[in-house]
Amino acid sequence: MSRRINVLFAFAVLAVATLPAHAQAVDGSFATPPDGFDVRRDGIDHGKLEMVEYDSTTVGVKRKAQVYTPPGYSKDKQYPVLYLLHGIGGDENEWARGGSPNMILDNLIADKKVVPMIVVLPNGRAAKDATARDPIPKQSPAFAAFEKDLLVDLIPFIEKTYSVKADRESRALAGLSMGGGQALNFGLNNLDTFAWVGGFSPAPNTKPPADLIKNPVEATKSLRLLYIICGDQDGLMRISQGVHDMLDDKKIPHVYQVVPGGRHDFKVWKSGLYYFSQLLFREQEQGKNKADEPPREKQAPDTSSDESKPASTNVNNSAFPRIHSDLRITLQLKAPEAKKVQVVGNFGLGKGGPWEMQRGEGGVWTVTTPPVIAGFHYFTLSVDGLVINDPASDIFFGTGKPTSGIEIPENGVDFYHAKDVPHGEVRARWYRSNVTGQVRHCMIYTPPDYDADPQKRYPVLYLQHGAGEDETGWSNQGHANFILDNLIAAGKAKPMIVVMDNGSVGGPRVGAARSGAASNSQPGAAATPAGQPAATPPAPGGRRGRGFGDFASTFGKILIEETIPMIDANYRTLADQPHRAMAGLSMGGMQTRQITLANLDKFSHIGIFSGGSIAPTDITDMATFKQKVKIVFVSYGSRENGASGKANAESLQQAGIKSVFYESPNTAHEWQSWRRSLYQFAPLLFQD
Repeated sequence: MSRRINVLFAFAVLAVATLPAHAQAVDGSFATPPDGFDVRRDGIDHGKLEMVEYDSTTVGVKRKAQVYTPPGYSKDKQYPVLYLLHGIGGDENEWARGGSPNMILDNLIADKKVVPMIVVLPNGRAAKDATARDPIPKQSPAFAAFEKDLLVDLIPFIEKTYSVKADRESRALAGLSMGGGQALNFGLNNLDTFAWVGGFSPAPNTKPPADLIKNPVEATKSLRLLYIICGDQDGLMRISQGVHDMLDDKKIPHVYQVVPGGRHDFKVWKSGLYYFSQLLFREQEQGKNKADEPPREKQAPDTSSDESKPASTNVNNSAFPRIHSDLRITLQLKAPEAKKVQVVGNFGLGKGGPWEMQRGEGGVWTVTTPPVIAGFHYFTLSVDGLVINDPASDIFFGTGKPTSGIEIPENGVDFYHAKDVPHGEVRARWYRSNVTGQVRHCMIYTPPDYDADPQKRYPVLYLQHGAGEDETGWSNQGHANFILDNLIAAGKAKPMIVVMDNGSVGGPRVGAARSGAASNSQPGAAATPAGQPAATPPAPGGRRGRGFGDFASTFGKILIEETIPMIDANYRTLADQPHRAMAGLSMGGMQTRQITLANLDKFSHIGIFSGGSIAPTDITDMATFKQKVKIVFVSYGSRENGASGKANAESLQQAGIKSVFYESPNTAHEWQSWRRSLYQFAPLLFQD
């Protein structure tokens, strides 16, 4: 199906651009820094890394710190300062030995991706013996005492010795491991001193999440950036996750990055410095009265020499939105008469919005996001309170209405791309329903060789969308046709027909022509556990309809009595139970569960993506189920609560039923989870 040209707002991200008033949470998003980001580069100016000593009244001795000054450092200019802390076994030399901070900053400054800054690398043990010889319990008081040494002794020394901006807006605190815990503890406890705080794999010295922030309203107001990064293979991942969950619960904006395969090492911490430093010290408009002031004009972003590219979902050759190699996005909109422009519906791109756009020359509004999650996401914009779509981006039927969409490429992943292989077709079919008294509409994928052999018959997969979307979602947003094309071409899946019908019976836009569908893809949206009553469809921004149970029972009647007979009568299907499968995402997964359990004579393969699961207690006739059902497939994103689904899958396996549980890495309740799920599920279908 061709994409429909839409009317949306432009969503763009500068290579080096102004952040919104507060950085937003990015749940699990990560892109590997480019090759050579931490290697000394010839042909550019280099900063200076030097050892200094300062008098510590806290400890009563002279203490050491390393100080990085940026290329071209001049006392005629004032610089912001990042205080960067080491781990439990390190000292003031640890970052220089293993983290290459001077090289990372030199390269970023040369590329104009960071604000030139001074970086102070102190010894985080406030003790006369500042080495790591003592056992950990004995060192703990010295690490705690560093808070006073930092505030009373080190910061005043730096501000007296170097040409720095001596205000909280120009002061950042970050660290790795033990230093990450110190940074969170000290930074969040001293928001009158630090506006920017970062924890890289924070260690167990981090205060319990409930104790880190006592006043969420004040923290949200004071923090310019709160950043956390950790590897998903790090034994201390629970610390970062606990802090992130607390921040989410208290609705405190932050950036949270999870490094796939990352461990407790400098590979993760250097990545943290690479991304964190790019977010620091950006000029922002703040203050209670500034909303009443005329917007300041800023120079429009120059993207002629950066590495960003227009999004594939742009229309009319629009230059914006632009996607950068680190998955930041530059959004841009021309609205000369507007007084306030925001990104208000950034589903999947990050929590805690809205993102404020900044007015530039000629009334062009721009915002740069932090790195976002790869995959497909929806967004909307607000212009002086009027929520609209982006005229530069394609639209998709999502969140209960046509909504702007953007495709964020995932590095090295192309299983859902249109490749140079034989392609099937996505066909539209209209049919009358006696159940609803309406003319209904469904989409049908036929495999590449369907028209070549008029005698050949095919198995059928009935594939359902989620709440707030329609029958076009799996082809427009999910690229199910390309996933099947590529699997069939590689010999990994049987050629099959795929029927995508509208499951929102009585819900949005039933029986009307549509261009694109969208599911409830807001990260973290909860799925109803197996065996529990289904809730009202949680379509972000869309109208509420009937409960999932009503949707499933009415749609089940349509599917069994009308859709399947219509498909078998008009397409060359293998019209029997062994060659018929059903699957769905979110609401569609719940419908799949209910309909297949009630019609085991119709379906032999069951797929439930982020939509509950089947427990042995749900099966009334275990012998018949074992005989009829070839496989039960359940999947969730790793950022969803899929524990019950995994447990039920294991219980089915123990009961002698072929059952597969798949967890999509580093994704939530979103299209990337469901694309991956179909890619895993389709090869399991209709095998001999």
